[in-house]
Formats: sequence, C-alpha cells, structure tokens
Amino acid sequence: MKNLLLPVYIIAIALLISCSAETTATATEAVVYKSSTCACCDGWIKHMRDEGFNVTTEIHDNDMGRIKVANGVPNKLASCHTALIGGYVIEGHVPAADVKRLLREKPADIVGLTAPGMPMKSPGMQAEGLPPKGYNVIAFKKDGSTEVYTRY
Repeated sequence: MKNLLLPVYIIAIALLISCSAETTATATEAVVYKSSTCACCDGWIKHMRDEGFNVTTEIHDNDMGRIKVANGVPNKLASCHTALIGGYVIEGHVPAADVKRLLREKPADIVGLTAPGMPMKSPGMQAEGLPPKGYNVIAFKKDGSTEVYTRY
C-alpha cells in the first residue's frame, strides 16, 4: 500500500511547489503604461527591475488619460505613468518598498498607490541609489477616500 501512495505524494508535492512558484512569479509581474518620450518613467522602471520586479511596458502616447480613468486613478492623484502590479494600480514614482509592502499586506479596500505629480526626490526623478525624500505616497481606496501610505 505504501508503494502505491508514493506516486500520489510525489505528484501532490510537485503541485504545491508549482503553485508556490507561480504565485511568486505573478506577484512580481508589472505592466507599465507610459508615453514614449518620458525618461523619468524609464528611471522608475529600472528602479523596479533592480528591486526584482519583472516589468513590461506598453507605450500609449495619446491615451494615458483613458488608461488612468479605466484603472480608477483620480485626476488629482495622476502622475506620468500607470502600472498594474498584483491586482493593484501603482501611479507614478512609488518606491518599490511600498509596492512590496502592499503586495505583502494585500489590503482589500485599496485600489492602488500613487506619488501624485512627479516628486523630485522619488525613484526615477533623482540620482540613482538615493533614498526617497520630501513627499508622500498616497493610498486611494475603493470608496473614493485617500490616506497617506508612507511619508518620505
């Protein structure tokens, strides 16, 4: 009987490992919508890749506003690029540490995070490797409310 169950155990363990690997890979996938001329977006993409995210980009020179509206980004919270990561919207120059925290905590009431405008000392907007400074990352929620997620 033990010999007959061994293949079942092996298959079960393989499925568990496969599911865990798939969940990990999915959690770090990022799709970034940006214009072709935005160099600071490219800086943020590099920051995210350096932090372990698998980033793909989609160029949308004429319809970034539509993408923001379709993903629930309030106009007053908009920035230059919009990313979709792990079921959340990441708007603008949000540090990877905040995105990782969001994915780890998985708050159900949050649509996404934003660094409104283009904060000068945020990833992609300053010299590489310097810490973020002098701005807030804002969480925007399903009920339309906002709150400070992180202060820099």
